[in-house]
Amino acid sequence: MAMSTQTLRENDAAKNLPFSDSSDGFSINTLTLHDLAEVLRKGLADFKAMPSHLIFLATIYPIGAFLLGQLTYSFDLLPLFFPLVAGFAIVGPFLAIGLYEISRQREQGLEPHWKDVLEVWHSPSRGSILVVGLALLIIFAAWMITANWLYGLIMGGKSFASVGSFLQTILTTNAGWTLIIVGHAVGLCFAALAFMISVISFQLLLDRPVDTGTAIRASIMSVRHNPRIMLVWAGIVATGLILGSALLFVGLVIVLPVLAHASWHLYRRVVSWN
Repeated sequence: MAMSTQTLRENDAAKNLPFSDSSDGFSINTLTLHDLAEVLRKGLADFKAMPSHLIFLATIYPIGAFLLGQLTYSFDLLPLFFPLVAGFAIVGPFLAIGLYEISRQREQGLEPHWKDVLEVWHSPSRGSILVVGLALLIIFAAWMITANWLYGLIMGGKSFASVGSFLQTILTTNAGWTLIIVGHAVGLCFAALAFMISVISFQLLLDRPVDTGTAIRASIMSVRHNPRIMLVWAGIVATGLILGSALLFVGLVIVLPVLAHASWHLYRRVVSWN
C-alpha cells in the first residue's frame, strides 16, 4: 500500500530533527547548503573586521617556510615535502584556535585585540584543548611515517638532486603515479579521521567547560548527522587550501583565516544547547 501524504511529510520532518544528546545537554542540528554559505559569509566578515592574515604572515609562514626548507633540503627529505604540507591540514584546527576566539568575542559584541588570541590558554578547558591537539599531532605523525613508508615501498627510497628531477620522475613513471594514487587514498583516510574529531571540538571547548570525550563525541555526531553537508564542507576546505597554495602559498594568508573564522560559525550552526 502506498504511503499517505501525511506519513511522507512526517518522515521528511523526522529527517530534519536535531539529534539530541540529553546526557551532555546539547543537540546536533541538521545543516543545509544555505548554512555553509552563511558561515562563509560570516567568516569573511570576521576576517575583514580583524585582518588575521597579518598574524599568519608575520609568524606562521616565515617559521613554516624555514622549517620546510630545512627539512626538504638540509636533510634530503624532498619526497616528504608534499605530505608535510598536506599534513598541516590535519593540525590546522588546533593552530587556528586563536582565530576561533576572535570570532567568539565578536559574536558577543566585543572588540577583540590581538592579545586576546592568547586568552584561549586561560580557558577552563585548556587541558582538553591540549589533549585534542595532541591527538591531531599523533595523527599527523602517523601520516608522515606512513607517507615515508609508502615512498620507500613504491619508489625504493630513491633520492633526488633537484625538485625538477623529482617531479619528472613522479609525473612520468608508473611508480610515480602509483605513489600519487595510493598516497592520496591513504592520506584521505588520515584526513577524514582528523576531520571527524576536530571539525567542531575546539570551538565547543572554547564555548563550554566540557571534557575531551564530550567535545570529540559532539564533533563525530555532527558529521554522522550531516554526512553530505559535512562532506561538502570538507571539500570547500580542501579546495580553499589547494587554491590558496597555488601561488607559492600566498593565497593561504587569506584562505586560512577565513576558513578558521567560518569554522566557528559552523559550530554555532550545528550545535544547540538544551
